[in-house]
Amino acid sequence: MGYTYAGDADRRLLASFEADAEPFPTRTDMRFPRRDHMRDEVSLLERLLFPRCWNAGELVDDREAVRDRLIELGSCFCLGIEPYVGEDCADVVDRVLDRLPELRRTLKRDVEAAYKGDPAAKSYIEIIRSYPGVHAIVVQRIAHELYEAGVSEYARELTEYAKTETGIDIHPGAEIGDYFFVDHGTGVVIGETATVGEWVRIYQNVTLGALHFEEAEDEEHTLKKGYKRHPDIGDHVVIGAGSNVLGPVTIGDHVSIGANSWITDDVPDHTSVFIAEHPKQVRKDNHKG
Repeated sequence: MGYTYAGDADRRLLASFEADAEPFPTRTDMRFPRRDHMRDEVSLLERLLFPRCWNAGELVDDREAVRDRLIELGSCFCLGIEPYVGEDCADVVDRVLDRLPELRRTLKRDVEAAYKGDPAAKSYIEIIRSYPGVHAIVVQRIAHELYEAGVSEYARELTEYAKTETGIDIHPGAEIGDYFFVDHGTGVVIGETATVGEWVRIYQNVTLGALHFEEAEDEEHTLKKGYKRHPDIGDHVVIGAGSNVLGPVTIGDHVSIGANSWITDDVPDHTSVFIAEHPKQVRKDNHKG
C-alpha cells in the first residue's frame, strides 16, 4: 500500500539538525563505509536521527529530502505493521514518525552519557557509529513507540534484529529513561516490564529479569501474561558486569551494584551492593610434578 506522511516531523527534524553543535558532528561532507547488513527501516532511522554520521548530510538543510525519507521509513513500517493490524496502519505510523524529533533529543542524551561514562570513548561520532549499546537503544526507543501504539509483535521483530547485531536484548516494552548507556553490552537482557531511570549505566552480561513466573488460571501449561515481573531501576545507578537483578524489586537512586551480584530484594537509595567474599584463587606451577 502507498503511504503519505501528513505530519510536521520533517520541519522539526530540520530545526533539530540546525541546532546541533560540537561535540556532535556538524559537517555534512563526511563519508563512511557502507554497512549492507542493515535492515532497511533501521538504516533509514539512523540516517534520519544522525544524518551526518550515516552519509546523509543532504538531509540537514533540505526539508523535502527529510520528508521523502520519512515517507520511505513510514512505508517500511507499514509493511511491518500491516500483517498484524491490516491496511489501517497509517495512523500508527504517523504517531510514531511524529515522535522522531523528541526521540532524537533523547538519543543525543544517550550519546552524551556514553561519552561521559566510558574513558575509552574518543568522540561522539565513534559512539554513534560503533557502540553496540547506542545501536541497541536507537532501535529499542523506536520499537517502544510501536509497542505503545499497539503493534508489539512488529516492535519485537525490531528489537530481536538489534539483538542479533549487538548481543543486547532490550524488550520493546521496557521503559528506559534518558542518559542510558550499555557499555560493551554482550549478554545484556532487559525484560518487558522493567523500568530504568535516568543516568543508568549497565555493563555486559547483566540481566534485569524475572525471578519466577505465574501460570495462567484458564490455560493449562501456559504462563500468565501482562503482569509486573521485572525490576524498577532508579536514577544514577551503575550495574556491574555479570549481575542479575530479578523480580519486581525496586533499586533506589544513586545505587552501585558490583560485578556478579545477585539481587532479589529492594535496594535503598545511596547504597553499594557487592560480593563480600570472593572464592579463593589457587595457582599451581605447571613446571613441577
